[in-house]
Amino acid sequence: MMASDRRYRALTAAAVLLVAAIAATVSYVHVASLALRYGQPPVAAYLLPVSIDGLVATSSLVMLRAARTAMSAPWLARAGLVLAVGATLACNVAYGLPHGVPGALLSGWPAVAFIVAAEMAISMTRRRPVRTATGGQADKPAPAATPVKRTPAKTAVSAPAADTIKTALTADPYMTTGQLAAMTGLSDRTVRRVRASLNGAALTSD
Repeated sequence: MMASDRRYRALTAAAVLLVAAIAATVSYVHVASLALRYGQPPVAAYLLPVSIDGLVATSSLVMLRAARTAMSAPWLARAGLVLAVGATLACNVAYGLPHGVPGALLSGWPAVAFIVAAEMAISMTRRRPVRTATGGQADKPAPAATPVKRTPAKTAVSAPAADTIKTALTADPYMTTGQLAAMTGLSDRTVRRVRASLNGAALTSD
């Protein structure tokens, strides 16, 4: 990534976070003042805005996590986001409503600004495709090829050795594999293979 792109992203993130901080502060004051006005104790009034705006951020992060893992967003996160957005807008508008429509619009604006800024800040954390030095998108690495099992090649048997085994079996069909291996210098496995082929040939000829 070029230095100018990094600076641009840093300035964008700083601006978004600044707007979110200002909007969250004003919205906090509106909701807390409204809660005090309607008889909430101070502790509850000061914590209520955190629970509302915190639910907006939490639900958005859960949905972002689901999107980055190619999963559908949990219905509870969607419902929480809708409820939190509705609650913060209603509280801010209700705070300015005694001053008429202009007061309601002015009081509702910080909630809108906070929601939009928070969503932009969260969306900036989405994973971007890795780009090559030429600017193109890098291809995904090809999946590793599945190793192919190779069957060892069968040991070739010379014609004299096969003839020797055939002659020996003709003279004594009950000779053991070990005896034939010692006679021909072949392995037991090779002798058994030759013996099986001779038996198959005999059955075919019959």
